[in-house]
Amino acid sequence: MPTFPSRPFRGSSSAPTLAASYRTALAKHPFLLFGLPFIATMVAGSFFLTPATAIRYEKHDRKVRQLSKEEELGLKGGGRRVDLNEEYYRLAAKDLDDWENKRVKRLKGENDGIL
Repeated sequence: MPTFPSRPFRGSSSAPTLAASYRTALAKHPFLLFGLPFIATMVAGSFFLTPATAIRYEKHDRKVRQLSKEEELGLKGGGRRVDLNEEYYRLAAKDLDDWENKRVKRLKGENDGIL
C-alpha cells in the first residue's frame, strides 16, 4: 500500500449536504458571495431612498419658488399711488449741481484705495 493514496481524503464533513454544496459553489463562483449582495444592496437602497430624495427636492422647491413682480418689490397694495408728473417735478426741484464728494469710512483692514 502506498504511503499517500491518489484519492484525496473525504471526511464526514464533506458529505453531500446543503452546506457543503453551498461552500463548494462559493469557492467556484465568488460573485455569489460578494457581487450579488452588493448589487442587491445598491438596488434596494435606490428604491428605499427615492421617497427621501423626493421630499428633499420638494422642500427645496417650496423654499425657492418663483416670485411675482409685486412680491419681488415688496409691494402688496400698501404703497402710495405714484403720479409721474408729481415725481418729475419733485426730482426737478432738487439741486443736483451743488454736491460734495464724501468718502465712505472703510472697515478695519479693508483697502481704502489711497496710494
